[in-house]
Amino acid sequence: MTSLAQRFGPAALMQRWRAARQAREQRLPIREWSGPAQGHAPRFSGFDQGLVAVVVALLALGLVMVYSASVALPENPKFARYAPTFFLGRHALFIGISFVASLVVLQVPINAWERWAPRLFVASLVLLAVVLVPQVGKGVNGARRWIPMGFMSFQPSELAKLAMAMYAASYMVRKMEVKQRFFQAMWPMAVALGVIGLLLLAEPDMGAFIVIAVIALGILFLGGVNGRMFFLSAAVLLAAFALMIASSPWRRERILAFLNPWDPVYSQGKGYQLTHSLIAFGRGEVTGQGLGASVEKLHYLPEAHTDFLMAVIGEELGFVGVAAVILAFFWLTRRIFVIGRQAVALDRVFAGLMTQGIGIWFGGQTLINIGVNLGALPTKGLTLPLMSYGGSAILLNLIALAIVVRVDVENRQLMRGGRA
Repeated sequence: MTSLAQRFGPAALMQRWRAARQAREQRLPIREWSGPAQGHAPRFSGFDQGLVAVVVALLALGLVMVYSASVALPENPKFARYAPTFFLGRHALFIGISFVASLVVLQVPINAWERWAPRLFVASLVLLAVVLVPQVGKGVNGARRWIPMGFMSFQPSELAKLAMAMYAASYMVRKMEVKQRFFQAMWPMAVALGVIGLLLLAEPDMGAFIVIAVIALGILFLGGVNGRMFFLSAAVLLAAFALMIASSPWRRERILAFLNPWDPVYSQGKGYQLTHSLIAFGRGEVTGQGLGASVEKLHYLPEAHTDFLMAVIGEELGFVGVAAVILAFFWLTRRIFVIGRQAVALDRVFAGLMTQGIGIWFGGQTLINIGVNLGALPTKGLTLPLMSYGGSAILLNLIALAIVVRVDVENRQLMRGGRA
């Protein structure tokens, strides 16, 4: 593992870039980059159009599938006051607001995010604490994860994912000289992760904590932390998760239901969602039942428009639709990592590690959501990025991707010999 870090980590990539740069300088002089010019707006002369196209395609498909999965909800007395297009309109509004926010974020230089990273992380911790206040936080199905904001409910755990990617990247840049020393390199990050874990488990939101922990560990590894330290940290984290499950009766029940969801003891209880999700995939077969023809969304499969949207896709669009979505997310995650590696090769370690942290976030959460829908992982309350219904998730997803596009724009300008 140490050899992998040495081969693909920042130091190795920086060495390759310097060698390539020396070769280019023999043919064409290149201006040194001294950072973004003060008061100078960047020239967006190029960006990754393929990445933007895939994001737009996933958003469009998600909008269609959210409408399909929610159109019958008003027949349920719980949603009787809503129109059939209620969730469609709200989701479209969330996408519109998020698109505007992403355009604003696109104007912010990456070195500003590096300065703000610690403050943003502290702000996310404060919001995670505020959501636990009974008069402030909104409780749904026994969980208190949202702060009502009128037109939408904000979920601080979504902000915490982006904040962790920024903070961990900033931390690795600041601790680069001691990254091989276990206690000096690890204990501040361990404390930060512990605090955020306690706040998330109080909601409770173990799924978000898993994603955030994976982001933190991934950035530590990519930043060049010693392999033995990485494995030790991962082992401690896995032991902590095992202890949480063992000490919580309802979490144990969920694991048992995952192992045998068809058992009569669980099929009408903890395994109810999973059994109906599997039935939906089974009905979809290869080409699906057709758009809008899902039966499971008709009050059989709970949360069909949020956590279990992929099951509706499987039933209506079949294996072909599911495979297309998986390939799109695989390409998107891979492309984000490529942009991150380019940034590291250009001696922009914070931008590179942060971008790869965002890639870990999107890839990891997508993997967990699809795994839950397919019965490969225990049921967790995690949405499918860019597609599931939810204002906070869409907002932070598009903001994170706008930051990735900004990193790519600055990379391209640097490679042309200009300023970021």
